[in-house]
Parts: sequence; structure tokens; C-alpha cells
Amino acid sequence: MASQNKKIIIITAPSGAGKTSITRYLLERFPQLAFSISAATRAPRANEVDGKDYYFLKLKDFQEKIRNNEFVEWEMVYEGKYYGTLKSELDRLWKEKKFPLLDIDVKGAIHVQQQFPQSALSIFIEPPSVRELARRLASRGTETEESLQTRVNKAEYEMSFSHHFDHIVVNDDLQEACEEAEKLIAAFLKK
Repeated sequence: MASQNKKIIIITAPSGAGKTSITRYLLERFPQLAFSISAATRAPRANEVDGKDYYFLKLKDFQEKIRNNEFVEWEMVYEGKYYGTLKSELDRLWKEKKFPLLDIDVKGAIHVQQQFPQSALSIFIEPPSVRELARRLASRGTETEESLQTRVNKAEYEMSFSHHFDHIVVNDDLQEACEEAEKLIAAFLKK
């Protein structure tokens, strides 16, 4: 499957590290990139749209797609909450002559890298510290004390995998992190 016209950009990070903000910035800078829409079993949030933000699937439908080997990667990210990248989504973007930009969790990113070792660029967005990450997550106002602690513990675990990725970008200053990621992608796309 890997070839020059089937490059993939992977942005991964613990929750709260700034991966979505950086992804949005990159999509504005590179018209040849397209957001790879992930599948998810969770309910849509207030302003999320099916087929734009995620493909929202019922649990049984997601599990059927797993059995049919329709995912490049999938994970149960939180108890009962599945996320994954459909093979059909990558094929759709490549047919449009775009390079998929994946904004996915750490384990999923490792799986995609393993399947596309010659055509993927992976960037791990790292928070300046676990303490700062906890502060960012708490400031969202969407977490209970228990869910915040769960996310912080998961983030610490995920940060232990940062060395598996092509590049690590520390997001201490969002603009600087965006510009660093932009340079890495520009160099990769020229190859």
C-alpha cells in the first residue's frame, strides 16, 4: 500500500497536549493535506457533526468492522469507547489526491506507523510537563476530579512512548509548536 502518492501524516499526543489545535493549524497551511475522519462509538458532543468530526458508530457496528478487518487501527481508548481509522477513509483521501492527516491516540499512531513504515511521518506533541497538562485539562471544565486523574495517568503512560515517533514537538508555546510541526511536514512532503 505504501507509495510516494500515499503519504500519511500522524499527529499524536496525550489528551490536552494541543494536538487538535496543531492539526487545525497544519490543515490551514497545507492544502494538499486532508483531515482523516476517525470512527468513534461515543456520542457526538454539542457541535460535532457525523461524517465531519467523526464517523459516529454504534458499538455493534464498530465491532463488526473490527471483525471484517476494516480498520487500519482501532483502540478502546476509554472503557467502552472505541476509536479507529477506517481503511476506506485513507483510500477516500488518496483518491482525492490528498495526504491524510491523522489526529489519533498514541497506540493507534504506533499501529499506523508499523503498517506504513516508508510513507508515514509521525509527530508526537508533548506537553511541557504533566503538571501543565493537568492544568490545561482542568481549565476545559469538562472533567470530574476522577476523570481528570484518569486522563493525567493515561497521559503519563502515553508520554513513555514518545521515543517511538519520528519527531517530538514540545508544546510549551502553541505558535512555536505549530511552526515546528509545519517545518517537519514541509520537509517530509518534499521527499
